[in-house]
Amino acid sequence: MAISGSRAGAGLRGRDRECDVLDRLLARVRTGQSSALVLRGEPGTGKTALLDYVRERASGCHLAQVVGVESEMELAFAGLHQLCAPMLDRLDRLPEPQRDALRVAFGLHEGGAPDRFLVGLAVLTLLSETAAERPLVCLVDDAQWLDRASVQAMAFAARRLLAEPVAVVFAVCEPTDDHELRDLAGLAITGLADADAAQLLASVIHGRLDEQVRDRIIAETRGNPLALLELPRAFTPAELAGGFGLPSPGPVAGCVERCFTRRLQSVPADTRRLLLTAAADPSGDAGLLWRAVARLGIAADAAAPAEAAGLIEIGAQVRFRHPLVRSAAYRSAPPQERQQVHRALSEVTDPEVEPDRRAWHRARAAQGPDEMVAGELERSADRAQNRGGIAAAAAFLAKATELTPQPARRGTRALAAAQTKLDAGAPDASLGLLAIAEAAPLDELQHARADLLRAEIALAVNRGRNAPPLLLRAAERLEPLDVALARETYLEALEAAIFTGRIGDGDDALRAAEAARPAPPAPQPPRPIDLMLDGLAVRFTEGFAAGAPQLQRAVQAFRLSDPPSAADLRWGGLVCRVATDLCDDEAWHELATRGLSRARDTGALTALATALSYCAGAHVHAGELDVASEMLDEADAIAQAAGNAPHRYAAMTLTATRGREGPALELIETSARDADARGEGRAITMADYATALLYNGLGDYQRAFAAADRACQRDQLSVYWWALGELVEAGVRSGHRDVAADGLRRLQERTGACGTDWALGIEARSRALLSTGEQAGALYREATERLAHSHAAVQHARAHLLHGEWLRRENRRLEAREQLRCAHDMFSRIGAEAFAERARRELVVSGETVHRATPQTLVVLTAQEAQIARLARDGHTNPEIGAQLFLSPRTVEWHLRKVFTKARHRFAPGTPPSSAQCGTGQLTWLANPIRARPTSPEEPEYVQLGRNRISRRRRRAASPSAGGCRLGTRNRIRRDAMSR
Repeated sequence: MAISGSRAGAGLRGRDRECDVLDRLLARVRTGQSSALVLRGEPGTGKTALLDYVRERASGCHLAQVVGVESEMELAFAGLHQLCAPMLDRLDRLPEPQRDALRVAFGLHEGGAPDRFLVGLAVLTLLSETAAERPLVCLVDDAQWLDRASVQAMAFAARRLLAEPVAVVFAVCEPTDDHELRDLAGLAITGLADADAAQLLASVIHGRLDEQVRDRIIAETRGNPLALLELPRAFTPAELAGGFGLPSPGPVAGCVERCFTRRLQSVPADTRRLLLTAAADPSGDAGLLWRAVARLGIAADAAAPAEAAGLIEIGAQVRFRHPLVRSAAYRSAPPQERQQVHRALSEVTDPEVEPDRRAWHRARAAQGPDEMVAGELERSADRAQNRGGIAAAAAFLAKATELTPQPARRGTRALAAAQTKLDAGAPDASLGLLAIAEAAPLDELQHARADLLRAEIALAVNRGRNAPPLLLRAAERLEPLDVALARETYLEALEAAIFTGRIGDGDDALRAAEAARPAPPAPQPPRPIDLMLDGLAVRFTEGFAAGAPQLQRAVQAFRLSDPPSAADLRWGGLVCRVATDLCDDEAWHELATRGLSRARDTGALTALATALSYCAGAHVHAGELDVASEMLDEADAIAQAAGNAPHRYAAMTLTATRGREGPALELIETSARDADARGEGRAITMADYATALLYNGLGDYQRAFAAADRACQRDQLSVYWWALGELVEAGVRSGHRDVAADGLRRLQERTGACGTDWALGIEARSRALLSTGEQAGALYREATERLAHSHAAVQHARAHLLHGEWLRRENRRLEAREQLRCAHDMFSRIGAEAFAERARRELVVSGETVHRATPQTLVVLTAQEAQIARLARDGHTNPEIGAQLFLSPRTVEWHLRKVFTKARHRFAPGTPPSSAQCGTGQLTWLANPIRARPTSPEEPEYVQLGRNRISRRRRRAASPSAGGCRLGTRNRIRRDAMSR
């Protein structure tokens, strides 16, 4: 839409600021930089005109254009196909998983439903490949009317663009619910200033206009350019001159649409029917329009008045002057005429080429229930689901439900539609369809599935509170019908109750376990999830020691399942939590790593975010904070793209371990507030544990004690025993020895049942805190020895610290320095700043001078640069790295150039930094080369990012130069990288 017939300089009238933003966007893309921008404004403010402005000035660029159509919102990937169709000749350049995902999404290839983020990654790579030839500009108009699958994929790609000459400009009508685009850069397109609005109005009004009338028009249209242009066309000069014919005040979009409706009344009846036919067909296919018009008995010359009035253009494609013209043409028509038009369109649509569009037209043409049409819609839903279009499948099933005449069949379809609506992220719509299903004559299994669905909706809307009792009710109903599903539902209820934690009376887990104990026995042989259910039921009803053996068998069954099954993704988080509850960090590390690999291999990126969070927790436990930070950044990027809440459990532990009070408290307090709002008591307990950990590191034992005491009020899976260790230390140091002694008693009840080095090491360290004399010394030595043989790097370092502090208080200063020096070195390399400072203070008191790290000597690299460098070092190609991190290969190359530039800038080629320059998140050097081509011969080929640390499985047993501070095989942090 052109706002006016003339332009002010290089821009549109009154749009100098907006045009300047768009000019700079084009300048950036021509210099190889990516840009994404969302134009937001009411209908008629000129967003389309600004897109036209970009198109006209994008000379020398590839151009891809998409226009959202309201009636096409239910067709999965329809908008994305518009965008990618001109680029599909480059499809073979994509990695095979991405290529297959896009082919299935577009219906070019049969296969399982592709993960929506894998489709987004394929789009990202396709855009990058196209832009390799010359800059690419993508223009997406009326994005609010794109099908959800398309806008998710486009938004995902737009967020991940960085070093490609690609610009993506969306235009969105406000108000709209477009959370997929909300975090992209936006530009508000408002009405014109009064002076510009007056000039625009004067340019289309012939004759004199009373000033008061003019001012009223400008005020009531709020400077909306389309409204200013259309009012003179909808009213006579006499009506405008005196102001008598002006529409009543109201929303500008409604005012403009009423103007178009009024203009439609002035054209012949057959012309209005032709416009209605064009409005009912979202494809814009002129050939289809002419066939439908002929079937309706409308002459071809009926288009002439509409074209002469500037309402529509019919060439190879059908284009309305503005989407509001389409809306006015459709909404102003009587229902009977709409049905006739849709019937004609369905009859001329090829059922082999466009079966889904034909089914949708037939549904709109139906005058009442129609089983044949409902069945056709059901088949369309299957096709949409197979392509990964969950939202489209839900819409087809909902319409099929509406058209189903037979009550029982309607209930079956409503239940399927409700499940699909929930899967599509629409729990409110799911509840409505579930009510329809429950009003129908369902059989017992369907009633049970309806109960299960209601519980899952509650779980989706609010993770805590209501879900456990609903899931238990569903499980009880399923018992006589489907034993396997009933047991899975009991396990789901237990998991939901574990998340509820201390919310309410805090006994949800006990009630769920009591309900699950008499459940029918598991099918033989029992599945890993059956063993997990039985073990958790015993653990919560009879105590930890009674349930531990069964839970150990369950964890082992998950570890031995080969090949990994879908259950590894569905239950991976729960299994990791149980492994940590059993103090088995070997199983935790293995299961988290395997779950992460499984999620990457299958392309299940929603599950990948969860897997990354649990794997990050394992890395925090192992003292690998930079690796954990990279994983959490990746998980947050996925959650952001999906519109989900970020993963906070591992993040809280990470920030508390780092020991920076301000950022840590901000994250912990925010997480606790969010958890309380959604009824997730476990997260509140985790926040208390993280607070205790933070303040123990800072040496503020009163605050640490208060937080640890809150965290230990209830036996929360996995978090409870971690918090007991913090309670003992804080209690002893703050003068609450009686509470600390009780905490030790509770701790010993479970560490003895576990028997792992991690558990027994924490127990020995806690006993030492409450002991005196040589018994304390022996227990500290036992603690460091046991923890050295676990993955618990941070806890191992803390054992050295506590041992050193005890030795100093015993006036054994030389021995104390050995332990404190070892602790300080370990904490410094880990990046546990508060604990490192605590060790430094103790060393100073013991008579040793220790300097703080000097950040100015370090070359700081971002977490993403570090992650890319590690993957490159391990032999991954740029496309492989891009697929893993959801980046284009060109962006990976750009990051690697930055890595090499920083390395070259800071150090002479081939010269490693000193040990003082090796710190958390800094550039360090290893003999292992990065397998990536440097950008110049001077650039070193053996860069590695991150702390000076290698896999625990590859660590060698060694002792530091100061004897008495022995490090074990899995917990050795090397002092000199080059010694390898």
